[in-house]
Amino acid sequence: MRRLLLALLAALACACAHARDVRGIALAELPAEARETLRLIDAGGPFPYRRDGIVFQNRERRLPEQPRGYYREYTVPTPGSRDRGARRIVAGDKPPVVFYYTADHYKTFRRIQR
Repeated sequence: MRRLLLALLAALACACAHARDVRGIALAELPAEARETLRLIDAGGPFPYRRDGIVFQNRERRLPEQPRGYYREYTVPTPGSRDRGARRIVAGDKPPVVFYYTADHYKTFRRIQR
C-alpha cells in the first residue's frame, strides 16, 4: 500500500512539474499565422490541413494530464516551408477553452493568454 501511495505521489509531482514548465504567451506575441489558426479554431474551420483537429496524445506529458481526446492539434503555417512545418496550436476541451502554442514540434509549449 505504501509503495502504491508513493508511486501516486511521484506521478502527481511529475504532472505538476510539467504543468509548471508551460510559460504563457500573449496573443499579440504570436505570429500572425497562429492568430489566424486561432480564428479558424473559434469558427470551427475550414482548416487548410487534413490532419488539423486530430487528437494530440500528449505522450511526453509536457501539457497537464487530461483524458484521451481532450487535446486537439492544429497546424500553424510556416512561411517558406514546403510541408506543415513545426508550429502547432494544441487546444484543450470541447469547445476549446485552453490553447497552447509550440514553435518546435511539441518540444516546448506556451499557454496562450486570450
